Formats: sequence, C-alpha cells, structure tokens
Amino acid sequence: MPKRRHLLKALPLLAAACATTEQPLPPLRPLVTGYRHLTPLRLNVLEIQIGEPVPGAIQVIEPAPMRPDVELRRMAEQRLVPIGTEGRARFVITNARFIRQPLPARGGLGGMFGGEPGERLACELACRVEILTGETRVAFVEAQVQRLQTVADGATPATRRQAAEDVVRQAMEEMNVEFEFQLRSTLRAWLAEGLTPTAPAAVPVEREDLPGAQPRT
Repeated sequence: MPKRRHLLKALPLLAAACATTEQPLPPLRPLVTGYRHLTPLRLNVLEIQIGEPVPGAIQVIEPAPMRPDVELRRMAEQRLVPIGTEGRARFVITNARFIRQPLPARGGLGGMFGGEPGERLACELACRVEILTGETRVAFVEAQVQRLQTVADGATPATRRQAAEDVVRQAMEEMNVEFEFQLRSTLRAWLAEGLTPTAPAAVPVEREDLPGAQPRT
C-alpha cells in the first residue's frame, strides 16, 4: 500500500514536467541551395519546358521543411540545359510525396509520459523527360526513387524537423544520380556531351574603297 501512495504522488510530478514550456527550436542547417554544382545535362533541343505535374502527383503532409515537388523542379531548372537548334524537351513531375505515418504508441508509463509517439517518414520521387517534335513524343525517360526513415518515440520537435529534412535531402541525392543515369542510358542520342550552344555564324564584312583612294589588291 505505501508503494501505491508513492506512485500516486509521483504521477503529478511527471505530468507537471511534461507540461513545461518548450524551448524555442534551434535553427536547421541551411537547406539545399541548388544543383548547379552537379554536371549539367545538355540536351540537343532548342527549348526545355517544365510541365505541370500529373494530377494527384503531389502529396505533402506538413510540417515539411523541404517540399519534394519544389526540389524536383529546381533540379530540372538547374541541370537540364538546351543546346540544340530545333525540337524541345518537357520535364514532368509524376510523383512527389512526403508522408508521415504515426507508429503505434507504447503501453504503460513509458507510453504515457514518453512524449509524442514515433513516426515513419517516407519520400517518394518520380519524374519524366519527354523529347518532342512538334506535338509528337519521339522519346522519353523516367526516374524514380524512394527513401524511408523512422523517428523514435519521444523525439523532440527539432529532431523530427531535422529527420523530415534529411529524408527529402537524401531522396534528392539519390534522384540526381538515378536521373542522370537514366538520361545517359535512354536519351543518349539527345545528349550533347562537351558542346556549347550553337552561335550564329559571323556575317562577313565587305570592304569598300574610298573615293580617290588606290584600289586594294
């Protein structure tokens, strides 16, 4: 019986500790600043379009420090370079999901006072590049990756926020590798390696003798 009284006295203390005001979250390290440091993918087309994502492609469960759809678009804008004189390419996002799935809460006192339950984070990415002549698609390539991460029970808000950023960051690192591999494997005929954009030919300058001057030979 004394042990039970001690336990009952301890419960309010634990509850009070859980109700204390949370400290401000520390700032995250800088987010991805871009992909210009990676090898540009030069396509032998005149124009590259960023198309609208396919219907239902984007699903983001907040909070999400990094949005997968924003990063996929940034990758396309910064890595795909038109270098040809005709034709066009179109980049389309076909899947950009960041999902949070709560894990079952633990039972007993550990579950009651262990903070928020854990969760499973998932980031799914998929995109497509199409080569078009007029409105006819003559070639295309697709790339997709998936990344999972688990957050433990009782993790602080800062830890959860960092995990949410990390899973998208790591998925984008894998996507950049897979994206380049697929383009080089499937769209080899449209890749222009080591070339620079075609410049217009110089217009020859004709010389005209001034009146009274000796003709040039």
